[in-house]
Amino acid sequence: MQPRNMSMSGVVDLAAVKAAGEAKAKAEQARAESARQGGTPAVAPSALVIDVDEAGFERDVLQRSAEVPVVIDFWAEWCEPCKQLGPLLERLAVEYSGRFLLARVDVDANQMLMQQFGIQGIPAVFAVVAGQALPLFQGAAPEAQIRQTLDQLVQVAEERFGLTGIPVDPDAAQGEPAEVPAGPYDALLEAAMSALDAGDMAGAVQAYKNVLADDPGHPEAKLGLAQAELLARVQSLDPAEVRKNAADNPADVTAQIAAADLDLVGGHVQDAFGRLIDAVRRTAGEDRDAARVRLLELFEVIGSDDPRVTAARQALASALF
Repeated sequence: MQPRNMSMSGVVDLAAVKAAGEAKAKAEQARAESARQGGTPAVAPSALVIDVDEAGFERDVLQRSAEVPVVIDFWAEWCEPCKQLGPLLERLAVEYSGRFLLARVDVDANQMLMQQFGIQGIPAVFAVVAGQALPLFQGAAPEAQIRQTLDQLVQVAEERFGLTGIPVDPDAAQGEPAEVPAGPYDALLEAAMSALDAGDMAGAVQAYKNVLADDPGHPEAKLGLAQAELLARVQSLDPAEVRKNAADNPADVTAQIAAADLDLVGGHVQDAFGRLIDAVRRTAGEDRDAARVRLLELFEVIGSDDPRVTAARQALASALF
């Protein structure tokens, strides 16, 4: 993918629209409030790079953009150029020492944000300054060009909005010490397995959720929950009826989703993935999003390291873009 012109015209034009004045006023109000509360505390260099999702976008990007320009890196695990650009942006975020904040957005998990920004391909890089979104560039690009773009962004943010960034303490601790999980979770995990053996899918789902409530990243519980939810969905299905319905109604996304669940439970992993990718390719709107979300859920059942998941992610990207 060739990078687009690294033009900053969007930033320059921002000062000419009414929204710019409103954004500047909001930024000034936010800085005044921060000053009343003692100012923005210094952060560790590691805090200059954050992962952002749809739920935290307003807090982590829009609100923070009133004190520092936020550069958004839209990426995905399957995107090779992303693997080159991402580490470069992270290094520059630390080097620029608080003059901008880097927010990483995984497009596979945050399709709504990708649509809202009108992204047609990745990697794609935007900035948000005082609540205003600005396109920077798309695709991989030479470091010199990226530095030039960031320099212009920082200059405009300071001159037009008074955003001088956030203070950084290179000697600060790299975040709070990790909390020790509340486990061990042997009893809860054993309860989940016992529920699965007894056919109590609701009980298994709840047991795994109890583990994740204390330790959201627990790998065994995450995998178990994805599997239990899948089994719960197919428990009451009539396989013959579901497959006939899917064959008779290829445009019915609900029918294809149900058949994909059965495919996966039956061990036909690639059939399940292919069915949903075809549904994504043929549909639009809510139907397309439903097929995409279910496909991502099935990825969780198999595991992100499985080569079949990697191949399906690439096929999904092709279907979406």
